[in-house]
Amino acid sequence: MSSQTPRYSIELLAPARNAEIGICAINHGADAVYIGASSHGARAAAGNSVEDIARLCNYAHQFGARVYVTVNTLIYSSELKEVEKLIGRLYRVGVDALIVQDPGILRLDIPPIALHASTQCDIRTPEKARFFQDLGFSQIVLPREMTLEEIRAVRAATSVPLEGFVHGALCVSYSGQCYASLHCGGRSANRGECAQICRLPYDLIDGRGRVLAKGKHLLSLHDLNRLDDLPAMIDAGISSLKIEGRLKDEAYVKNTVSAYDRMLRKMGVERTSAGTVEREFTPDVSRSFNRGFTTHFLYDPRATGVAAHESPKSLGAEIGKVQSIRGNRIELQRPALLANGDGLNFLFRDKTVGFRVNRFEPPKTIICTGHNAPEGLKPGTILRRNADKRFADILAAPSTARRTIPLTLTLRRNGDSLIIDDASGAAAAIDFPKADEARTPQADARRRVIAKLGDTPYSLLQLTDMLGHEFVPASVLTRLRRELTEALSDAMACSMKRELRAPEKAEAIWPEGTSLPPEANIANPLAEQVMRSHGVTGTIERAPEAGGSPAAVMTMRYCLRRELGRCLLTEAGREWPEPLTLIGAPRPLTLRFDCARCLMQVL
Repeated sequence: MSSQTPRYSIELLAPARNAEIGICAINHGADAVYIGASSHGARAAAGNSVEDIARLCNYAHQFGARVYVTVNTLIYSSELKEVEKLIGRLYRVGVDALIVQDPGILRLDIPPIALHASTQCDIRTPEKARFFQDLGFSQIVLPREMTLEEIRAVRAATSVPLEGFVHGALCVSYSGQCYASLHCGGRSANRGECAQICRLPYDLIDGRGRVLAKGKHLLSLHDLNRLDDLPAMIDAGISSLKIEGRLKDEAYVKNTVSAYDRMLRKMGVERTSAGTVEREFTPDVSRSFNRGFTTHFLYDPRATGVAAHESPKSLGAEIGKVQSIRGNRIELQRPALLANGDGLNFLFRDKTVGFRVNRFEPPKTIICTGHNAPEGLKPGTILRRNADKRFADILAAPSTARRTIPLTLTLRRNGDSLIIDDASGAAAAIDFPKADEARTPQADARRRVIAKLGDTPYSLLQLTDMLGHEFVPASVLTRLRRELTEALSDAMACSMKRELRAPEKAEAIWPEGTSLPPEANIANPLAEQVMRSHGVTGTIERAPEAGGSPAAVMTMRYCLRRELGRCLLTEAGREWPEPLTLIGAPRPLTLRFDCARCLMQVL
């Protein structure tokens, strides 16, 4: 990283399906959360009222944590006024920034709220990243596909914080460049209505009509897990570490946020919010929903082993191999610690078959529901656990973590005033003339009263008591403690300055030509105005959602040929003549391979 490039404090950014899950994420260590508004978020099923978002903001800001709202779909002309009003309301309730895709928002009459460029903006190059920075975007969300080297190049070209995904589901296409749902069923991912065409089973047919693969989930990827790669990502220039999952439940958010928070605390990096977390459980991301894990293309743009062809479901970790079966009794070759109610699965005839553990008899006997084991289960079959009853019960508890800001306090006297101050500089004082000294030590009693901080975001780490044997009534200490916590909250509110939108630079020039194809996703006249004012003088084609015809249904770094060992640049690749076609979606999907750029497209 260039010495001229600023380094930012690290932000752990968590998903929130609703305000309750957002608060939960903050409690378990998130520095910021992102949540959908009532409309125009890229997960249409995860909308929230402005009132609920206001409640989340109030809670998060106690810890200096931030709330970002997704308004990251394309906006039709008839919706611009509606979005304008929505943004005004979000700003007034304290939202820290908006994550947006549509550049038309820059021409709306809105407050100076900070804007983050969504991953839907498809910012793959340093030049494009710099352009969005110059438009006034104060944080840039990079594609999941980028390598460390590519991240470093963007970091060197920009000065705003960079946001990168570290965990969760992977889109097979570059975000913003997937029109499969629109093509196959009239639903648009760029409008928050992805139909997950990539998770369907397909037959792969070559140019001679041969079936090369049958009933495989050929476009379905493993889930992202970069827990061990955080030092490398931070070193490359990522400062906002994003967990995917605005449709995930509370248990998933508790576990994943805790795992990443714990890792960052071990690393000792400076964070963007305050407080420490006490958890009632040990996080383990392998015990939450996952399709198997990958680091994707972080280290190698031609990496393989990133796809989950057998199933798009959560299969879980291996728990053992079947040794014998008698009726509904299954013996395992290797002992495994299971629990009554665990969900297990195995692969049979290219299908995932699941069943419940009715009773577990240690060390290795499973009694399943029904009179017989599931069809297809036989000795030698590998079993996996995708529903962990013990862990689920732990995470279902109402309180699994408490987040507080530890206080280092000094209690002292100055004339007729009692003073308590924190190491941060906040202080409170009340008039209370010195009384007679008590006959017994008072420090422990005073500490017990001062430490009663349960209904506040604070906890007592250390108290230096300089009052000796002086007697101070509990009511006086309670008042002093309350005034201190109010002063601390006021100080936090004053110190947490909401970032405002950076100015748009008139001299910024769109770096990718003077005309725009449908893939530029221009869906309204205001978006067109923005691009015209920044060097686009030629044709601007409409976004596919507005009637344009994209050159490809999907564009991706993932290559099916490479994944299956049939790269066109190898001799083995020539064994599969083109065109290759996927059969299984509502319409056949033809594959095109751009070997010069190492891209695959779905036509």
